[in-house]
Amino acid sequence: MKPILFGLAGAMFFAVTFIINALMEAQGGHWVWSASLRYLFMIPFLLLIVVLRGNLLPLLHEMKKHKVKWLLWSFIGFGLFYAPLCFAAAYSPGWLIAGTWQFTIIAGTLLAPLFFLKIHISGQTVMHRQHIPIKALLFSTIILAGIALLQLDHLTNVTTFTLLLGLVPVLIAAFAYPLGNRKMMEVCEDRLDAYQRVLGMTIASLPLWLILSIYGFLTTGLPSNAQTYQSLIVAISSGVIATVLFFMATDMVRNNMSKLAAVEATQSLEVIFALIGEFFLLSIAFPSSIALIGLTMVIVGMAIHSFTSHSEQKIEKEKSAMHMNA
Repeated sequence: MKPILFGLAGAMFFAVTFIINALMEAQGGHWVWSASLRYLFMIPFLLLIVVLRGNLLPLLHEMKKHKVKWLLWSFIGFGLFYAPLCFAAAYSPGWLIAGTWQFTIIAGTLLAPLFFLKIHISGQTVMHRQHIPIKALLFSTIILAGIALLQLDHLTNVTTFTLLLGLVPVLIAAFAYPLGNRKMMEVCEDRLDAYQRVLGMTIASLPLWLILSIYGFLTTGLPSNAQTYQSLIVAISSGVIATVLFFMATDMVRNNMSKLAAVEATQSLEVIFALIGEFFLLSIAFPSSIALIGLTMVIVGMAIHSFTSHSEQKIEKEKSAMHMNA
């Protein structure tokens, strides 16, 4: 029960990103500052965690060995993930972005062939290319249909061009996040823990955030005190608290695929938390019945996908091990 509660708490703190980004946009804050300030504020907190755990030097050593890969995959995994999400906040409400963001589940599934699975056989490690889990992908059509309903309902209130400005950046982010993070995990292998990797990627993505900050300063000036404070909340809530809670939850059940799937499925509730937060804090109009049906389909689809994909991964490992032993 504790891992599920941690997962739910993590989803709630993750949802703060979508709520605060919508709030900053409503108050006239520029998306450039919303994006860059979050990662600039995350560094001291993550640095403190890593230093207290005595893991800073190994991280710096790894980053020095693979400078280009760290810069590339951090730009993709963090830069092309968060900057587009902040840009989209100018054209879509936070709960809609949170719902569309769940497309990352499908994107992650489609990216599977780009990665390898480690299989330990008779004391040896064999690299096995992953396959797209077909059954999980079929269930993902529920998520896709839910997102389609959300966007079609949104289209009744905005122009097609505005809809695309709120949709396309989120889809780019949905592919960039799993691609950059998984590639970075391949580079690190098992030499770094999650906190080291997140700090390293934040540091490696600094050139982008500094460039965006300069652009923001030249075009809109410095961010307001309110936007600075709100970005700090996002950094602490989503960048630190939510990440730590989710890592703790998954670590508790890492050897039990069904429980791990249940913990991951809790992240689907980000959509509900974002909707509730915007409804009370920003007084947005409550979604239509069509949008609510779409949200329900996204949540149910995510839960089914999580359980199915873990089941297929377990079967694939067993089949590969049997094949190698034959």
